[in-house]
Amino acid sequence: MRGKKQDVLCSFCGRGKSEALVLVAGLNAHICEVCIEQAQEIVSEELYGGVPPETKSSPKGGKAKKEFRLPKNITPRKLKEHLDHYVIGQDQAKKIICVAVYNHYKRLSHPPTTPDEVQIEKSNLLLVGRTGTGKTLLAKTIAKFLDVPFTIVDATVFTQAGYVGEDVESILSRLLQVCDYDVAAAERGIVYIDEMDKIARKSDNPSITRDVSGEGVQQAMLKMLEGTDVMVPPQGGRKHPEQQLVKLNTENILFICGGAFDGIEKVIARRMNSKVIGFNNKENSRIEEEDLLKYITHIDVRRFGMIPELIGRLPVVTYLKPLDLEAMKRILTEPHNSLIRQYQHLFLLEGINLTFTDDVIDYLATTALEYELGARGLRSICEAIMTDAMFEMPGMKDIKHFVIDREYAKSKLDGGMLEMLRAA
Repeated sequence: MRGKKQDVLCSFCGRGKSEALVLVAGLNAHICEVCIEQAQEIVSEELYGGVPPETKSSPKGGKAKKEFRLPKNITPRKLKEHLDHYVIGQDQAKKIICVAVYNHYKRLSHPPTTPDEVQIEKSNLLLVGRTGTGKTLLAKTIAKFLDVPFTIVDATVFTQAGYVGEDVESILSRLLQVCDYDVAAAERGIVYIDEMDKIARKSDNPSITRDVSGEGVQQAMLKMLEGTDVMVPPQGGRKHPEQQLVKLNTENILFICGGAFDGIEKVIARRMNSKVIGFNNKENSRIEEEDLLKYITHIDVRRFGMIPELIGRLPVVTYLKPLDLEAMKRILTEPHNSLIRQYQHLFLLEGINLTFTDDVIDYLATTALEYELGARGLRSICEAIMTDAMFEMPGMKDIKHFVIDREYAKSKLDGGMLEMLRAA
């Protein structure tokens, strides 16, 4: 019996079961994955003239295969106008991101036709800014507008190959999963790598020991960011000899990296021969510290702990300003999916008209600045204020209007979460 199981062969090419990754059984025959692919190519050539059937419109209502190219009549200015509807402020960062993304997809829309034609290189980006300033939101919004595959990965989970953790190839595994393993679509996607500052090496000098979650990860990212063929495990995780791998070319994938880079202001101040903290007014010192980010250069990022080889593959560096009181108030009310509109829509589904007074908007923005969590702090405060109302009011038919004012908001925060956060 054991010998008979080993005698199962592909009826077309004769490959054994041990040689094939997949061996599909029929009534009286078997076929391996290689012969299936060849048969698909033959059918495509005979019936569709060499064009895969999924790229043609099907009479049965099948959708044509989507090409991820830059839409017509799109300019960097129009990209920024779209971002303005969802992200408040950060005009300088928006301009730089829109130009980089526009040039990247224009490059894909007009590939070189001859070897002598000018080859345009892609421009990966590095966004530096405090938490809650909109780094992830900028990348997510522009990818959604362009309708390209987009994924967010956290750099802190990666380690050097061979150590406990994930390999950097898992970044591309998640991009493949987003676009249903369509390799052609994935090769035109956008990857946002968050927490890049967490893989910085401990000092500016090269490490003499193994830095498996810092410098080692940066070294592993080099070829992937620049553009090369990467063997990717489709399901993520470690690459094993028995696991089937997918070849993905990263030359046309745009990588946007972001991080808070906490403390880089001191590096900038040292380079500019200025002091972040001194005997001057504390408010003036804070303004000076916040303004220092606009002077950031690749030199500061290298001194922070990023290796020069990686910085060279992130040619575009920009910063995001810390949010002030006016920006916090605008974030609450102006974007299409602002927090105020989200809560109003939730209550409207219950038949209740929710209203926020002007003084409570000021109170929420002022309190969020105390948390120093950026725009994310607004959501935490709003949840603490709205929890009781969202628990009690659904199902109450006699309530049609509900007003949130400063007194109500203050009563929900005083003695609760606000005091605990202040104590921390």
